[in-house]
Amino acid sequence: MSRAGNGVGAGKATSLAQTSGPGLYVHVPFCLTRCGYCDFNAYAGLGHLADRYIAALRREAEMAAGEWTGASFGTVFLGGGTPTTLAPGEVVRLIEDLDRTLGLGEEAEVTVEANPDTVDEAYLRELRVGGVTRLSMGVQSFDPAVLAALERVHSPDSARRAYRAARAAGFDDVNLDLIYGAQGETLASWRGTVEEAVALGPDHLSAYALTIEPSTPLGRKVAAGLVPAPDPDLQAEMYDLACELLAAAGYRHYEVSNWALPGLECRHNVVYWRRGAYLGLGAGAHSHRDGRRWWNLRPPLAYLEAVEAGRPPVGGEERVTPEGARLEEVFLRLRTTEGIPAADVDPALAEPYLAEGLLSRRNGHLVLTERGMFLANDVALALSG
Repeated sequence: MSRAGNGVGAGKATSLAQTSGPGLYVHVPFCLTRCGYCDFNAYAGLGHLADRYIAALRREAEMAAGEWTGASFGTVFLGGGTPTTLAPGEVVRLIEDLDRTLGLGEEAEVTVEANPDTVDEAYLRELRVGGVTRLSMGVQSFDPAVLAALERVHSPDSARRAYRAARAAGFDDVNLDLIYGAQGETLASWRGTVEEAVALGPDHLSAYALTIEPSTPLGRKVAAGLVPAPDPDLQAEMYDLACELLAAAGYRHYEVSNWALPGLECRHNVVYWRRGAYLGLGAGAHSHRDGRRWWNLRPPLAYLEAVEAGRPPVGGEERVTPEGARLEEVFLRLRTTEGIPAADVDPALAEPYLAEGLLSRRNGHLVLTERGMFLANDVALALSG
C-alpha cells in the first residue's frame, strides 16, 4: 500500500459517482467531556480502557475477516467519541493492523475525527505520514457564546490553531463540522461562523441543525423549561444562509448537510447514502451487507467482555424487507444530489412538491432543490407512498 505522504489517497479525482468497495467504520467511544446535546455512544472518564479497547478492535477485525475476504475496503472512518484522545502512534498502528487483517484499497480514503483541543502539528503529522488521508474536525461554531451553549470545551482560537496545524502537517483534505440553532445563536452569529469557516478554506464542510434528544442533559433541560428548544424557523433561515454563502464560495451542496469542493465529497458517507456494504467495529457500531443489518453491543464494557471471551459482540440484527429497502433507498438517495429515478415514483405523489419548488427533474431523476433539502425527510416520506 502507499497511502502515506501528501500526494496519495486524498480523493481529489473522486466524484459522488466514483466510490467503490465497502466501507469500514471504527468506533472510538472516548471523549474529553460529554457535551450536553450529544446522543452518540461516547463517554468521558473511560480513557483507562483504551488499551483493552484497541486490542478488542483488533480481535473483532480478526473474527470478522473471514466473512469479508477479498472485500478491499475503499474507505475507513474512525469516529466517536474522539479518536484523537488516543496517541497518534496507536491510531496509525490500528489502521495498519486493520489493513493486514481486512485489506484496505490502495487508494482508500482514511478519515479520522478530531477535537481541536486534542491535536497539534506533531500529532497530525504522525497521522498523515501514517496513512490518514482525511481529517474531520468538530468546530461547531466560531462564536464563544454558542460554544458555551453547546458545552464545547474548545475555543474558536483552538479551532483555528488546529486547522492551521492540519495544513502544516500535510493534510489536503480537511472537513469542518458546524452546528446551528443553539441557544442564543442569531442569524448574524451564524453568518460569522460560516464566513470564518469559508475563510479558512476547508475542502469540505458539514452543517447540522441542532436537534434535541430527550435522553441528553440538554433534552432534559428543554423538557423542564430551563432552556428553549431551537426555533425551527430560525434554523431554516440559517440553513438558507449556509446554502447561499457556501455556493458563493464554490462549495458543491451534494447532500442535505454536506458541502464539498468539486471531487472532495466524503466517500465513506456516500457508501451509507447508497446503501452499500459496510463493516462497523467497536461498541455500538453498525454493519450492513446483502440485506442484513447488525449492530454491536453498545456499552463499552459489554463490548469488551464479549470480544475478550471470543464471542462476536453482536447486540442485534435484522433482515431488511423489500419494502424497507425501498423506503431506505428513497430516504437516503433523495438526500443527495443524485436523487431518485423519476420512473420509480408515482407522478401524482411528486407533482405537489415539483409545483412547490421543493423538487426538480434532472436527467430523469427527481432531485431536491435547496429549499427542499431542509424538508428532505418530509418529502421522502411522501414519495415513498
